[in-house]
Amino acid sequence: MVLKMEQKYYQKEIETMPVEEIKKLQSEKLVKQVKHVYENVAYYRDLMDKKGVKPEDIHGIEDLHLLPFLTKADLRDAYPYGLLAKPLEDCVRIQSTSGTTGRRVVAFYTQKDVDLWEDCCARAIVAAGGTKEDVCQVAYGYGLFTGGPGLNGGSHKVGCLTLPMSSGNTERQIQFMMDLSATILCCTPSYAAYIGESLKEMGYGPDDIPLKAGIFGAEPWTEEMRHNIEETLGIKAYDIYGLTETSGPGVSFECSEQTGMHINEDHFLAEIIDPDTGEVLPEGSKGELVFTSLDKEAFPLLRYRTRDICVLSRKKCSCGRTLIKMAKPMGRTDDMLIIRGVNVFPSQIETVLLNEGYQPNYQIVVDRVNNNDTFEVNVEMSPEQFTDKVSEVIAKEKALANSLKTMLGINPSVHLVAPKAIVRSEGKAVRVIDKRKLI
Repeated sequence: MVLKMEQKYYQKEIETMPVEEIKKLQSEKLVKQVKHVYENVAYYRDLMDKKGVKPEDIHGIEDLHLLPFLTKADLRDAYPYGLLAKPLEDCVRIQSTSGTTGRRVVAFYTQKDVDLWEDCCARAIVAAGGTKEDVCQVAYGYGLFTGGPGLNGGSHKVGCLTLPMSSGNTERQIQFMMDLSATILCCTPSYAAYIGESLKEMGYGPDDIPLKAGIFGAEPWTEEMRHNIEETLGIKAYDIYGLTETSGPGVSFECSEQTGMHINEDHFLAEIIDPDTGEVLPEGSKGELVFTSLDKEAFPLLRYRTRDICVLSRKKCSCGRTLIKMAKPMGRTDDMLIIRGVNVFPSQIETVLLNEGYQPNYQIVVDRVNNNDTFEVNVEMSPEQFTDKVSEVIAKEKALANSLKTMLGINPSVHLVAPKAIVRSEGKAVRVIDKRKLI
C-alpha cells in the first residue's frame, strides 16, 4: 500500500523561489565563484587565459558560455591537488570515484561544502515525505563512495533516526527494517529490488514492513523497475541524481510528481550542450548535461561535462517547487557503464587482460534479470593459451575474475572462449553489449 503524503519542503524559500530571483542569485554566485576559481586554481586559470577570458568578463549567467569546459580527463590530469581551491588545512573530507586506469577522481570538501551537500540531500528526503518522525535506512555504500555519507548527513539534517546500514547483509537489513520500523529506504534501485525479492522468499509482503518511501540512485533504472519496486515494497520510489565531482547525490531529486528531478539551482547551474560542438542548446533540447558548482569552496568545478544525455524543463510542477527539472539521463556520450551502481570502463578491463597476459579480444555483456544487473566478460584465449581441459579453463577464469574484481570493485562472470570465437568488425570493435532497456 502506497501512502499519500502531504508535500513539504526542507528550505521552502529557496525551493519555491520565483525563477527570476533564482537566476539573479545564480548570477551573483557565478561572478564570485569565477573570481575564486581564477585566483586559486592555476589549472583552470590557464584554461581561461588560453580562451582569453578574465573574471571581469563574467557579469552573470548570460556570460557562462564564455568559460571553458572541464572534463573527466582534466580531473585525472589535475589529480590529486590540481583543482583544489582552498588550503588543504581548510578541508575536512575527501570522496572519490573509481579510477578508470588506476587514477581516481578525488573531490575535496570544506565543512561548509559538507553542510551544503547535506542540505541538498535533506531536500530530497523531505520531498519524499521525510520528517523528523521518520526512520531512514541508508543502504548505500559508505567510505569513499558518496551515496552513504550524503544521505546519512541529509537524514541527520531532517532529524530522522538514521540507520547507517551500508550495502549488503540483506537479512540484517530486513531485520533492522522491521525491528526499528524503518520508513524510508535509501539505496541503489537494484538493491531495493533485491530486498523486495528477499522479503518474498522469507514469506513477507509489503504489508509486513513499515516502509513508505525509497530514494534510489547511483545507477540507471526504468519506469518498469520503479513500478516493480513500488509494488514489491509497498512504497513510493523516488529518483536522486548526483556526481562525486560536484558533491554527490542531491544535485537533483524527484518530488511527488515524478516527472523529472528538481536541480538544486542555488548550488548548481545546469546547461545542455551539443556534445559534438559544445554549443549551448535551448531549454527542451536533448543534449549533454553540464554543471557549474556555484558555491562549493574546496573543489569548485566550472562547466563540468557530465557526459549524461538528458533534457531540462521549467514546466510548472504540481509540488510547488520552481527549481528546473532534469529528465532521467537517457544515456552517455562516453563508454562508461554503470553496473550495480559502480562505474565500469572497458579500458579498465583491457588493462587487466593485458596485465594477465591476454590479448585485448573481449566482449562485455550486461543484462538485467529480475531487476538485477548481470555482468559477463567473454575473453578470447590465444592459440598458445587454449586448452580443452575443463579444470584448467575454470581455474584461469576464476583467477581472471578475481583480478577484475580487484580493479572494478564488483564480480564479473568470466568466460574464456576459443581463439577467433569473438566476431571481428571492420569498423569499431563492439566491446560492449548492453541488453538492459534503460531509456
